[in-house]
Amino acid sequence: MKNPMQIFGLPTKLIRIGDNLADVILDAANGQGLEIEDKDLLAIASKALAVSEKRLVELSSIKPSRRAMRLAKKYELETNFVEVVLQEAEKAYGGATKALLTLKNNMLVANAGVDRKNAPEGHVILWPLNPHESAERIRKEILTKTGRQVGVLIVDSGISPLRMGTTALAIGVAGFKPIKDCRVERDIYGKRIHITRHALADDLASAAHLVMGETTARIPAVLIKNAPVILSEECDPNSMIIPAEQCLFMESFLGKAKRSLKLLTTSL
Repeated sequence: MKNPMQIFGLPTKLIRIGDNLADVILDAANGQGLEIEDKDLLAIASKALAVSEKRLVELSSIKPSRRAMRLAKKYELETNFVEVVLQEAEKAYGGATKALLTLKNNMLVANAGVDRKNAPEGHVILWPLNPHESAERIRKEILTKTGRQVGVLIVDSGISPLRMGTTALAIGVAGFKPIKDCRVERDIYGKRIHITRHALADDLASAAHLVMGETTARIPAVLIKNAPVILSEECDPNSMIIPAEQCLFMESFLGKAKRSLKLLTTSL
């Protein structure tokens, strides 16, 4: 029987600006008697990485725009917070109470990844500036310090349409193939599979997120052993992104909105 996948939470000290996460993770693993081996994966909380990279903003330093004021009033948010979200987002599509729906790094996420949770008082935490590059840097540091070839994923919580609660997304990956293309396979009845790709990185991010928790656990990293992935230095982060015109949600809602606007303009 194939060895089962194992997941180990790595509790650490409180991460602070300038901390070397590779060292923090290795210390945490050693403290639990865990050995990092070839083909292991390390899942790292985006907030821990962002703090180490000084991706914090003091809200009192932000001057809100008129748009931020309007959206803040509509969605019951603080104006300075909304301004930071608008600065971080590539697009803002609307929202619901206490959250804006935004496009960030070609992903649909709440509030462009900007979060108050587990941020110092009066501050918000942003996403790492380039999560994929950060993941690759940490992968190389682990290789240098241990001689082990590992994969790294940067994890942040996310939401799914019409589902209550958070799961997780892999917002940065390095050292392994994040997507499995199932279109080259057949199902249990021998039928060709036409569209399915398996989001391995996102599945693993959710597994890690379950261990990390959402509040005070202080488990910013997770060691995953025997994950069903292929390690590769030729990791392609773009394989995780689907174009808007091929996305079921984006094409259904935004496409419909564009067609309605075109009809309205024509009738005028």
